[in-house]
Amino acid sequence: MKVERIHHVAYRCRDARETVLWYEQMLNMKFVLAIAEDRVPSTQEPDPYMHVFLDAGGGNVLAFFELPTKAPMGRDPNTPEWVQHIAFRVETMQQLLEFRAHLQQNGVDVLGVVDHGAFHSIYFFDPNGHRLELACPDPDEAVVLARLDAVKWAMLDEWSRTKRAPRHAAFLHQRGPEA
Repeated sequence: MKVERIHHVAYRCRDARETVLWYEQMLNMKFVLAIAEDRVPSTQEPDPYMHVFLDAGGGNVLAFFELPTKAPMGRDPNTPEWVQHIAFRVETMQQLLEFRAHLQQNGVDVLGVVDHGAFHSIYFFDPNGHRLELACPDPDEAVVLARLDAVKWAMLDEWSRTKRAPRHAAFLHQRGPEA
């Protein structure tokens, strides 16, 4: 028994139409489905909503709920905004740079390109305040991922004991002949 893949990931949005148009324009995601009900199917709670679905590539679906009868959206004040985010993969550095330019030309503030060792990323926010990341593989991705795979359990065990960042993967952000 094994999970096949993510069916969809759902977040809240302020305005379903604005959200669909933004993701179509900024990230070239196709609007694939909308569902609207006056009652929540799982709980039978009377609560009208609009549920929209976007093609995030590779069989992945990104969905949003607009909930007009609920209090305005918020975020967990105890979690830094950089923690909760949605990351999408693009194929090449060229595509990453093209997306960055496209986003900036459309008034979106973009952070990066950030080098994470195995991949490179840019970061920005959608109109709902959700942090997004676009990441492309580094040419040495396979080698770096193999090195990370070799130390993952040792890192997790050390973290569990100490709650301090283990140094097993320090090579990710070091420069020089040993990196």
